[in-house]
Amino acid sequence: MEKNKKMLKQEYRQNPRPMGVFLIRNMVNDKVFVGVGLDLEGIINRYKFQLKMGKHTNPRLQSEWNEFGGDNFAFEILDQLNLPDGPHANPREDLAALEDLWLEKLQPYDERGYNERKLSREEKLRRISARRADTF
Repeated sequence: MEKNKKMLKQEYRQNPRPMGVFLIRNMVNDKVFVGVGLDLEGIINRYKFQLKMGKHTNPRLQSEWNEFGGDNFAFEILDQLNLPDGPHANPREDLAALEDLWLEKLQPYDERGYNERKLSREEKLRRISARRADTF
């Protein structure tokens, strides 16, 4: 039995999991949330669990999940990436670029969705600089 467990674990680690971009759609008002994951099945399961438990980190999404109920939300896979080849391949960079493309296309902000707009490079640097100035 222990050997079987070890073999299953090894098999799981060796099989690449699908990575990519997913969407949570509120079917009542058509608002959406766009997210990414290195393991799509895992991230979708985590989000479903957090929402069911009332512990999701996105308060607007959580509030409407509570208001309309989980049956009124659909989880969809928008795009998948193949595992990049080579020792220097970085799937996180590819995922970030793919996420940016979908965010630009769908604009899931404000009344259209649950995503927060990403800070520009300049704004990130400004905030870092301000924090550093506060610590001295």
